[in-house]
Amino acid sequence: MKNILKHIEENNYAKAYLLYGEEDYLKRMYKHKLVNAISGDDSMNYSYYEGKDTDVNDIKDTSFTMPFFAERRLIVIEDSGMFKTSSEAMADVVKEAPETTIFVFVDSEVDKRNKLFKTVNDVGYVCEMKSQTEADLSNWVRRIFRESGRDISDRDRALFIAKSGFNMDNLRNEADKLIAYTEGRNIITSADIDAVCVTQTEDRVFDMINAIATKDRGKVMRLYGDLLALKEAPLKILALLGKQFSTLLAVREMLDLGHGSSMITERLGIRPYFAGRYISQAKGFSAKELRNAVEDCVEAEEGIKTGRWDDTYAVELIILKYSR
Repeated sequence: MKNILKHIEENNYAKAYLLYGEEDYLKRMYKHKLVNAISGDDSMNYSYYEGKDTDVNDIKDTSFTMPFFAERRLIVIEDSGMFKTSSEAMADVVKEAPETTIFVFVDSEVDKRNKLFKTVNDVGYVCEMKSQTEADLSNWVRRIFRESGRDISDRDRALFIAKSGFNMDNLRNEADKLIAYTEGRNIITSADIDAVCVTQTEDRVFDMINAIATKDRGKVMRLYGDLLALKEAPLKILALLGKQFSTLLAVREMLDLGHGSSMITERLGIRPYFAGRYISQAKGFSAKELRNAVEDCVEAEEGIKTGRWDDTYAVELIILKYSR
């Protein structure tokens, strides 16, 4: 990403860029940075294509058109799927287009064996927009709040991220809500976070498993009812339950082997903020219980997908079984 900023600063661009990965916020931000720097308000020399039905021949014709009273022509191609399928024709267009044409590709997934990927990598710049680390997100959130004249403690910032999730789009939206809510004040507190921020589905499922571990069946059913009221699909809830049980099983097995929290965090890739919570939850189950829970989730998912089980009822059976 620093290379893109350097290219913009020096006004010296690569022939093609590929922005890909799971963090949509970063892909969108760097796409806009490139578009604004290369084209600005020049709509005559800017072309945008989107979707899997993008016509390569049309792109080729556009790419060979010399810019009109400008130094460069910019072509942005988004979500084309060309980096997952055979795209030799597009690879040839990128190689053969004049130096005055710059391509910016934005996609979610790529196959690095793909000819187009190799071509862009050879003649341009490929940048993977990965999910950010907890530390990076914390620093980014702190900058957002400081730019708006707000301060927040390290502890409350960690709470904000844990409650809002690790998606940058969602964090930005929740931060904006907090800034508006605290108008006239310069300190954001945990009470503000609880009052304004929406708890993500993953966190609600985490709370469900916590209630299952303490055998609080009433709370489990209330939390499940809340998720259904929010129109969350039972199959999605089941998938998250299975994922959480699977992680807890790995934690439980490492605890049984005598490993400490730092080793568990490192080996399993658990974000540090959640390590204590996972360890505490895992202690509420035996390894056998967690193994059975994972197997039950897999069986329930198969039953739902094959039409043998009703989805809502299947999830209820699992949470009732392990909270009794």
